[in-house]
Amino acid sequence: MKEYKVINYKVGLTKNNQRLEEALNTYAKQGWRVLHVAEQSARIIFERDKNR
Repeated sequence: MKEYKVINYKVGLTKNNQRLEEALNTYAKQGWRVLHVAEQSARIIFERDKNR
């Protein structure tokens, strides 16, 4: 079974790329993988196995 997480990120902030990279790495360490990046709505959808 899979579980999903949706986060919103803010575009145009100072050091935005660095903050986004740090957030992605943090979620990856928790077992999440990026499933989809919705650029128009500034959302990232993550997926991981629920019974990991």
